[in-house]
Amino acid sequence: MTDKQQPRTGRPPVTPTRVRQSKPGGAREQASAPSIPGAKRSRLPKAIRRLDPMGWVPATAKVAGEAVKHPQEVAGAAGRLAGKMAKIPGASLRRLTSNPGDPPVDPGPRDKRFADPTWDLNPLFFGIRQGYLATCNFVDEVIDSGASRVDPLTGAKAKQFAQFAQNVASPTNLAFTNPEVLSKALQTGGKSLYQGLRFASDDAVKRGGRPMKVDRANFTMGKDLAATPGKVVFRNEVAELIQYSPQTEKVHEVPILMSPPWVNKYYVMDLAPQRSFIEWAVQHERTVFVLSYVNPDEKTRSTSFDDYLENGVLNAVDVISEITGSDKLDIVGLCLGGIAASVISSYLAAERPGIVNTLSLQNTPLDLADPGELGSMLDPASINQLEEKISKHGYLHGDDLSFTFDMMRANDLIFNYVVSRWLKGEAPPAFDILAWNEDGTHLTEAFLTEFLQRIFRNNELAEGEFKLAGVLADPAGVDSEVYIVGAINDHIVPWATSYKSSQLFGGQPRYVLSSGGHIAGIVNPPGPKNWFEALPEGAEHPPTAAQWREEATKHTGTWWEDWVEWTNSRAGELVDPPAMGSKKYPPIEDAPGTYVLKQVHPT
Repeated sequence: MTDKQQPRTGRPPVTPTRVRQSKPGGAREQASAPSIPGAKRSRLPKAIRRLDPMGWVPATAKVAGEAVKHPQEVAGAAGRLAGKMAKIPGASLRRLTSNPGDPPVDPGPRDKRFADPTWDLNPLFFGIRQGYLATCNFVDEVIDSGASRVDPLTGAKAKQFAQFAQNVASPTNLAFTNPEVLSKALQTGGKSLYQGLRFASDDAVKRGGRPMKVDRANFTMGKDLAATPGKVVFRNEVAELIQYSPQTEKVHEVPILMSPPWVNKYYVMDLAPQRSFIEWAVQHERTVFVLSYVNPDEKTRSTSFDDYLENGVLNAVDVISEITGSDKLDIVGLCLGGIAASVISSYLAAERPGIVNTLSLQNTPLDLADPGELGSMLDPASINQLEEKISKHGYLHGDDLSFTFDMMRANDLIFNYVVSRWLKGEAPPAFDILAWNEDGTHLTEAFLTEFLQRIFRNNELAEGEFKLAGVLADPAGVDSEVYIVGAINDHIVPWATSYKSSQLFGGQPRYVLSSGGHIAGIVNPPGPKNWFEALPEGAEHPPTAAQWREEATKHTGTWWEDWVEWTNSRAGELVDPPAMGSKKYPPIEDAPGTYVLKQVHPT
């Protein structure tokens, strides 16, 4: 920023991406973030730690060791397994009769891996599935026995590994024990198996053995994805700020800043025409800006959490104020971008009261005292292993981050594509959400360590202890109204976790539970299957998610419609749209800009 571009907040001038001062000779000092306190380095060989960064194997070994110390429980589970196995042949033959009876092993909730009717009607495949389910039940019993005698974290890791091992061992993952694969092979004269082998070989070479989920060649940035017209009006070493062109004659006088996550790229909020949340807001009389973060590399390893907050979100607030002339703005944050939005709103509540008109959070985890499944994958020891992994290049590779999330839903996000691509030989689909999901981003070493320690491990934001630029950023000080969205099937931010945010802010909350999962809950345009639940506007929100849901009412339609009515009623009068950029911040180039185009990998 030039001298004329200094923010007007009274805080120290913010310069693009603060770095350590250069040492003599011009080499920049690399920031080395401290290790997470309380964690012990693993004694396992480095090769094993690379293959098992989450510590599944030692946790499972410890749980299994505890289980075998109680042989009567293991023997009981083995006896039940033997009893079920003995019943399977007869039950399989009864599939041929008009009254097959109940199966020896309850298949449980509907599992789409076994959706083909052959698994129920054919005696052979019925028996294969029953044997698999019986074995899974035995493994679960043994793991549960050992897990009850170790600490919760070790037990959770062992259960995750057992579940993953069961997913790997599923008969659906083998060509000759999957009726859908065999049927297609017969229909194609074996060509599907040959094509699948080619796909598998190609993925082994180009993608490190991970099946391709989507063909991104079918999408063009700015046309099919991130297509809402706009201009880049500000750029520094951390982020670009995009201002979207008005699509209505009048707009509400309060502008909106969209704060996307650092994981993956901003355009999940501007996914595709008719499926873009940003487009929805623009078409409903709003002036919208969004941050697009640079994809880090080894040169930006020292970019910290505070850099993203100050040089990204806080700078954007100042730029938007200058361009629009508005002394207020609405901030909308998604997932980790919601954490940034909450920190900035809390900071501004202390430093510039009244500038944040409303705050909206989408699938955002603020209170991480109980982080759930993700917590057992990112315990202190695992985090220190991540630090060890990223210290070489100075960033966590986007593929590693994506794989962590894939492992949490391995059937849907890994083995589903093993079957369709490697066994059936099917070309990947052209699906915009998958195209975005495959367009990953790196995370810098300094940011990741600081974020995990301060937000994830110490829970500083929820505890009211987070400081930015020396100022206490406590959500309790935010007296703006807050709109909070959770998704019923969100596996990354369970909706009960996002609901906790309704108890943190000083302003009136409105919590809305949406259909869909972590992404489909946000990419939620009007459609016949969408629904949301909410309390009457202005109602007091009870302390727990369970109490809230007992009182909530279900509505047809998408939360987008509810949100736009809520936010527009608080966004001031209708006025002429502001100009695109200003004399101080003239447009630099067309949206989606430059930073979004940098890819983690070429495929």
